[in-house]
Amino acid sequence: MTLRKIVNGTVFCEDGSFAPGTVYMCDDRIVTEEQYRRASGTETVTDAADCYVIPGLTDIHFHGCMGSDCCDGTVEALRTMARYELRQGVTSITPATMTMPEDVLTRICRAAKEFHDAAETDASDFCGLYMEGPFINMAKKGAQNGKYITSADTAMLDRLQELSGGMFRTVAIAPETEGAMDFIRANGSRINISIAHTAADYDTAREAIACGASQLTHTYNAMPPFTHRAPGPIGAAADDERCRAELICDGIHIHPAVVRTTFKIFGDDRIILISDSMRAAGLADGQYDLGGQNVNVKGNLALLDDGTIAGSVTNLMDCVRTAVQDMGIPLASAVKCAAVNPAKAVGIYADYGSLTPGKYANIVILDKDLALRTVFHHASPIG
Repeated sequence: MTLRKIVNGTVFCEDGSFAPGTVYMCDDRIVTEEQYRRASGTETVTDAADCYVIPGLTDIHFHGCMGSDCCDGTVEALRTMARYELRQGVTSITPATMTMPEDVLTRICRAAKEFHDAAETDASDFCGLYMEGPFINMAKKGAQNGKYITSADTAMLDRLQELSGGMFRTVAIAPETEGAMDFIRANGSRINISIAHTAADYDTAREAIACGASQLTHTYNAMPPFTHRAPGPIGAAADDERCRAELICDGIHIHPAVVRTTFKIFGDDRIILISDSMRAAGLADGQYDLGGQNVNVKGNLALLDDGTIAGSVTNLMDCVRTAVQDMGIPLASAVKCAAVNPAKAVGIYADYGSLTPGKYANIVILDKDLALRTVFHHASPIG
């Protein structure tokens, strides 16, 4: 057996707090101190003095990085993305597709299944896919390609799920569009359904949640605003404890005051931090594409030619840093929203999202400035 332990660190606990502690690992799992003492093998000790020890993060909604995109539909693109994410401390991922024709989504599904089945050790755990489009509202398409928008279609989802080996964990949908409410009723119990790219009013969104929707996609973006007379989908989600809200804390998509207010409204049990990054993440400024559309990147800002924000160029760990250091969100809350809540949302919390014994030993050590010190993937340190 391979035995490792992390000592002297400030450890993120199951209750969402930090406390001094030791994390024990045996082979690829976190174990109890008693299990560790009973095991035999070569021991390695990591000193995490003056550091935080947190679960590896889970990004359930991002499109690409390092020049690659989920919609490239190749194993190589997914490998490039997963390797980059792992080295940022994002140890489990469900990359997002875009509004594309079914033949493109089919190609993505085949690549996703092949990459998942390969179970590569030098990459983040590939835990599924996030379908963002084509079941959305043209009026709120944002950076999606309107040419491929279509009505909600359970048969299409079934075909894609069969091809991918059941890899879709989340489907984004505009509930006011044709067939959407029936789709939510039919599929809400088997897949995470997120209200997205929508013009829905409060009552329609409330109905969608009652029918089985349980999430808002990149809250505030590509949906009606939350106002005092028309609370829209944000008000509907806030009113229902079953519904979570994604937030992009890259410093571009949402004002810091709005982020703080959203945490007060939803609480850190119901917020999911996402990056929503596109292929330029990790690369220099320049011209890139997203869903077949030209994107101009300068600094942290990515825009289509018409000025529409086109995703982010920030990875999830940087979003955590921004939330904590620039927006005033407590570190414990930010970690909960970037590790615990996303893992719960997509149904992988039994193996991911916390440092509970029995889970995969996907662990990140951060110094007090939140700089990355060490990433453990299935208990192995990543160079």
